[in-house]
Amino acid sequence: MNFLKEIFKFIAARKKFWLIPILLFLLIFGGLFVITQGTAVAPFIYTIF
Repeated sequence: MNFLKEIFKFIAARKKFWLIPILLFLLIFGGLFVITQGTAVAPFIYTIF
């Protein structure tokens, strides 16, 4: 969790707010891959990419 705090402090201090959508996209799809790993949904997820 310390890593996430440092990332958000960096974004706020450097005014790099364009990084927020990229990080959210990576977190959502990373979580999606972890949740659907080994299920019947996995082939449909992989066809997106």
